[in-house]
Amino acid sequence: MQRTRALSLPALVLSLVVGGVTAAHAEDPCADYVPQEKPQNASRDIVGLDLDQIMDQGSMLFAVYEDYPPYSWMENGQPKGVDIEIAKLIAEYIGVEPKFNFVMSGENLEADLRVNIWKGSNLGGRIANVMMRIPYDSKFKCRVEQVTFSGQYAAESIAIAYDKASYPEDLPVPAYFRFDKVSVENDSISDFYLGGMAGGQMMTNIVRFPTMEGAMEALANQEVKAAMGPMGQLEYGATETIGIHQPSLAGFAVSKWTLGTAVHFSYKALSYMVDDAIAAALADGRIAQIYADYGMTHQPPVR
Repeated sequence: MQRTRALSLPALVLSLVVGGVTAAHAEDPCADYVPQEKPQNASRDIVGLDLDQIMDQGSMLFAVYEDYPPYSWMENGQPKGVDIEIAKLIAEYIGVEPKFNFVMSGENLEADLRVNIWKGSNLGGRIANVMMRIPYDSKFKCRVEQVTFSGQYAAESIAIAYDKASYPEDLPVPAYFRFDKVSVENDSISDFYLGGMAGGQMMTNIVRFPTMEGAMEALANQEVKAAMGPMGQLEYGATETIGIHQPSLAGFAVSKWTLGTAVHFSYKALSYMVDDAIAAALADGRIAQIYADYGMTHQPPVR
């Protein structure tokens, strides 16, 4: 994927922080929102119809972000990643085969949900039954009434990876990057955060890459002294010479968020099944093991 994949994170998080929240409703994103009309007295043929079709066809379609290791990507013609494995657990619980639609990220979360869950693209293409790696926010969900947000399976948070030799004692905090080079994914929340600190004093030391994978490779090759981004991606790209820590991040509005799934609002039966599958896999440790298999720490979600 040649375009910057940084949109995949702002599409999930920045829409909650800056993209979809203006100063007028920073505390309550729904304060100025007029609820849409909802269908009344929906028949039983409509509620759960998708689950019947899923069972009849023997498969279900998951939307996952493309070229997004360690979460979802194609390798030698096979889907790989944390979200792929969790989707397989969901499909196994329902008793069908999982299929995957690898999608590009849009300009914000609302666009991703519109295209992949409830409306579809103007260019055509099938809507997915479930979309993975969707941030759950109790205030944001009222702005996308066409979607049911459930199946919270993990949390993600911002951290700093660093070269151990460069910081043998005092671990780096953002203020250090006035003097030391730090790599980030271009246009990511870490990029915006560091670029806006201290009146822009860190701008000359921020080294931007199209992906977090590239930012971590730069750290491993000692082109920079640190990298800042989601902890899961830092852990996946870390080597023995790299340490990771989570310092206090002053002024960071959303440094940790909960991730879950999205389902069309009409299909409650499916969303309940997805949530039950996730709850069971959290309880018996299967989701934590998936993260461990990819060299990552599973951060429990808020459910």
